Amino acid sequence: MPGKTRNTKHPLERMLNEQVVLDTDTPIVYIGTLTEIMDDALVLADTDMHDCRDGHANREVYLAEARDAGVAVNRRNVVVMRSVIISISRLADIAIE
Repeated sequence: MPGKTRNTKHPLERMLNEQVVLDTDTPIVYIGTLTEIMDDALVLADTDMHDCRDGHANREVYLAEARDAGVAVNRRNVVVMRSVIISISRLADIAIE
């Protein structure tokens, strides 16, 4: 289309250095800053690795609280294998009120 430039970056590259949520095929959810994209893993910094079986809130409520109140960092750096990741989104895009 005239006047529009196409963004040719891979969707993950557009999330680099942003706070993201990694949903996994386990009860663990990761909330952190995406710092590196590898063939078999993603690297997050300043990460909250949260077991959704623990605590008072379900996954959706926990994510909304992290979005609104900030990430409770319990890992400075973490490597998450792509084989366990089922989705990735920006923390700011969490649509739960």
